[in-house]
Amino acid sequence: MSTFQAPKGTYDLLPPRSAAFLAVREAIAAPLRNSGYGYIETPGFENVELFARGVGESTDIVTKEMYAFETKGGDRLALRPEGTASVLRAALEANLHRQGNLPVKLWYSGSYYRYEQPQAGRYRHFSQVGAEAIGAEDPALDAELIILADQAYRSLGLRNFRILLNSLGDKECRPVYREALQAFLRGLDLDEETLRRADINPLRVLDDKRRDVQQQLTGAPLLRDYLCDACKAYHEEVRELITAAGVVFEDDAKLVRGLDYYTRTTFEFVHDGLGSQSAVGGGGRYDGLSEMIGGPALPSVGWALGVDRTVLALEAEGVELRLPASTSVFAVPLGEEARRVLFAKVTELRKLGVAADFSYGGKGLKGAMKNANRSGARYTIVAGERDLAEGVVQLKDMESGEQSAVGVNEIVAELESRLG
Repeated sequence: MSTFQAPKGTYDLLPPRSAAFLAVREAIAAPLRNSGYGYIETPGFENVELFARGVGESTDIVTKEMYAFETKGGDRLALRPEGTASVLRAALEANLHRQGNLPVKLWYSGSYYRYEQPQAGRYRHFSQVGAEAIGAEDPALDAELIILADQAYRSLGLRNFRILLNSLGDKECRPVYREALQAFLRGLDLDEETLRRADINPLRVLDDKRRDVQQQLTGAPLLRDYLCDACKAYHEEVRELITAAGVVFEDDAKLVRGLDYYTRTTFEFVHDGLGSQSAVGGGGRYDGLSEMIGGPALPSVGWALGVDRTVLALEAEGVELRLPASTSVFAVPLGEEARRVLFAKVTELRKLGVAADFSYGGKGLKGAMKNANRSGARYTIVAGERDLAEGVVQLKDMESGEQSAVGVNEIVAELESRLG
């Protein structure tokens, strides 16, 4: 056994469970690729200020959870705690918004890092698939992203999730609400750190998970009562569009999410089978983020869905994913000539797209057949000197146990036919 272990709060993704993670990523990405979203990758670390400005200096992500470090050259960098700021930075740097085709629609998949107290569903290293639509202010775009996420989850067989929806207003109406909320919070028995947060961004206090804080928030003013006419109309159109698409949601007037950049539409996907870490994904509109990080005004909207938590949600519902067989054919050679012949057949099958594996290491028949069983292969090809002398191999159906001789030159076509 190695003297080293994975760092606290992280995990190794290993077969066979890793196949479920790959399937979840593919299922989330599929409707995005069908809707005009192009793939983007960004570095695993960025300038600290990108997240401080975009995510928000009052957020737990920036103040407590970000892995920040100084390079030998004196640069202050941070492992990315979320994807939106990085994707928008990359789009601005490449001038994608100036190519005359707005919105710029991008999707991404990767690992993110937050220094949190590890527990089930909360890791210091986690995986997300995200989508961003940059440069257009349109309720249909907000609705599109919510519908695509719903479609992705349902394609996986997930059913017991809920969509929470709210509007956070804009620069016209939110300042009025901000003052009313701050006045309310100053009258509560809150600790100094929470009061400081209330001065910077009072909406963050609404997202405080501590029970004693939540109990005091009963009767707090709600943003929906302060929305301007434009924000009300915008939010109502989002609601109408997703309702018409058959997507069920719940209005949640207290939903604010944990990031400072959200405006207007905000939403969260929750699964009640995950305990306290019930959020499996979420997102919203962030019309001012581009300007926060030094870019032009680019109204945008996006989401990120947690791959780890989605897998946990599927397990909580007992959903078994239809995963492609890792091996369809397993070849067992008995002797040097058989090794040469069967290795060539395995290579040929692989070129045709058939998942095939080979018994390596010169194992005897008994040991090789054990490996064939463990591989999950539907068919096993066995050949020895006598078989090759007769110009055949033995083809065994691992489900029925039936075995028959097939010509060496016909075995590839026979397997192609049987496997469809």
